[in-house]
Amino acid sequence: MSDSELLEQWQQRVDKKLGTSDWLTIDQQRINDFADTTIDHQVIHIDPQAPATQALGGTIAHGFLTLSLLSYLNAQLTRPLNGGRTVLNYGLNRVRFLTPVASGSDVRLHMTVTAAEEKKQGVLVTFSSEVEIRDADKPALIAEQLALILY
Repeated sequence: MSDSELLEQWQQRVDKKLGTSDWLTIDQQRINDFADTTIDHQVIHIDPQAPATQALGGTIAHGFLTLSLLSYLNAQLTRPLNGGRTVLNYGLNRVRFLTPVASGSDVRLHMTVTAAEEKKQGVLVTFSSEVEIRDADKPALIAEQLALILY
């Protein structure tokens, strides 16, 4: 695929839903591992007996854990479309954590392409991303993600 075809392919997707990822379970082991990695051992994440945790109905995932999973979840949707090109995480324009993710919950990602513009190095794609929690009324988070697909 040529550089111009890559750009055109992404521009044709603007304002269209890219898709929905597979479900992923956020279990307590993943939460504990993230707590160890980030040195964030707040009781609401790791201690199901703590009064604050019990008030939430159990332990919850770190918001940043859920955010970090965007890389894995969005790769399911974007990797087949990039023609084997290198893709760099270009950042986020905004993030909102709307609903805590309880330990044991399943989440999945919904993505819509909102912009695709040519840059010197490649195609900068902007996505509207929403992480859904199975059987929840509101999403776990919404974010505007940016990815640079290198020429």
